[in-house]
Amino acid sequence: MEFNLADLFESIVDTVPDREALVHLAHPGTGAERRLTYAELDRAANRLAHHLGEAGIGPGQHVGLHLYNGIEYLQTVYACLKIRAVPVNVNYRYVEEELAYLYRDADLVALVFDAEFTDRVAAVLPQATMLRHLIRVGTPPPRTHDPHLPLVPFADAEAAGSPARGFGPRSADDQIVIYTGGTTGMPKGVMWRHEDLFFSGMGGGAPTGEPVKRPRELADRVAAGDTGLVFFPTPPLMHGTSTLTAFIAFHFGQKVVLHRKYVPEEVLRTVEREKVTSVSLVGDAMLRPLVDALSGPLRGTDCSSLFSVSSSGAILSETVRAQFSALVPNAMLLNNFGSSESGFNGTATDDSGPDKGFRVRVNPRTAVVDPATHQPVAAGEAGRLALRGHVPLGYYNDPKKTAETFFEAHGDRWVLLGDMATVDEEGIVTVLGRGSQCINSGGEKIYPEEVEQALKAHPDVYDALVTGVPDERWGNRVAAVVQLRYGSAPLDLAGVQAHCRTRLAGYKIPRTVVFAERIQRSPSGKADYRWARAVVAGGRKE
Repeated sequence: MEFNLADLFESIVDTVPDREALVHLAHPGTGAERRLTYAELDRAANRLAHHLGEAGIGPGQHVGLHLYNGIEYLQTVYACLKIRAVPVNVNYRYVEEELAYLYRDADLVALVFDAEFTDRVAAVLPQATMLRHLIRVGTPPPRTHDPHLPLVPFADAEAAGSPARGFGPRSADDQIVIYTGGTTGMPKGVMWRHEDLFFSGMGGGAPTGEPVKRPRELADRVAAGDTGLVFFPTPPLMHGTSTLTAFIAFHFGQKVVLHRKYVPEEVLRTVEREKVTSVSLVGDAMLRPLVDALSGPLRGTDCSSLFSVSSSGAILSETVRAQFSALVPNAMLLNNFGSSESGFNGTATDDSGPDKGFRVRVNPRTAVVDPATHQPVAAGEAGRLALRGHVPLGYYNDPKKTAETFFEAHGDRWVLLGDMATVDEEGIVTVLGRGSQCINSGGEKIYPEEVEQALKAHPDVYDALVTGVPDERWGNRVAAVVQLRYGSAPLDLAGVQAHCRTRLAGYKIPRTVVFAERIQRSPSGKADYRWARAVVAGGRKE
């Protein structure tokens, strides 16, 4: 057995076949819940894998997952891995132009999609000439135009396949492709070998301890004890963080709980009912609604089982962290740092905050380098974050971007991340922000994340995004889109600036503020800076 994700999963299944593995809890009125043991999840994945194989889907071919959260998502991922096909995540918020690009760019030959997306799939299908096999989950809602696509219902595909394994040998070189939209441009697919993703994205079977040295050691650790952990990835599985969280749970032989969509009140009820120990989410956009619910309609909900709440992809602000900690004091709040290109890099230190910045204690494979020379920068100097060792192969169908992002140095392969950072004498990294979003105002570099953290420390600010707008004198100036807390006192530009002056240098203070009814983010809570720029360009100035 190699460090192949399907092999590793099957070794866990054979160790704890009757242990509960996956629970999908439906919202009230939307259907019955489903619970699968490890053996049942394995058999379900086998059935779909055999169906895909019989449909001519083979090793190295790409299968798209255009799905909401559910058992079918993880079942399809493992079905692909079992036959050495490549699962490819599809952002379900994409409109037709973006979907057409992704379907073509990823060379999808098969697609598993939720019935709600039938119209979009039908519209894009003529442009995706390689896409030849469609599997639809569920029944289209009323008023959906069903053009009689040449598809197979998911239930029929599953029923037709054998529950037995009977698959050929696999390799650590088998791939997963994770498409990431980023903040600008069209999505790009990050190509990961199974072994590299296992060690960089999943901690090698022990995210906070010593990675395994042999594949079989993973199952041996599971056999040694039952820790009773319950993992709850609340963001969409279409984002890499949530899927990797589920993998980590399975590698521990533990239970994963899923909701189809993020509804804060249902998340808290599930924590209480399922005795959830670990919740993963993305930033204030997902944690703040939990705070509001615990402070209001769900006051008194039992969250005593919670051991950790971790955020990846967006920073939890100091204000919201303090509010949640007052309500759920037993839970650790972790600001984790990572990306689709690097997996997990490290966790923020306890003294991170608006005054000191986002400080991260990184793993030994992470460094801050000069983007031109790839040499480590001196303490206090700004550079780009980079990771060596178990890194992706590159970007699918994009040799130019691959050459710009991946490099060889000192016998190691490195990936150059988009985040600017500094490092101090103790090796603590301060993440400044995405270089692509950096605002250059009169030669001074301003990173939106720092200003956003200061804004969200205001008690009346619910959410905020910061971007740059053209300025005749300075080249660019700082602009903010601010969502106020419901029922808060009125706030104007002068009030925003007065608050920021206590936390930021003068040149970083917003000169333009647009107050929006709601900040638009991705389904996982990530910033949508294109939207923010459009709002500022068309919004009223304060």
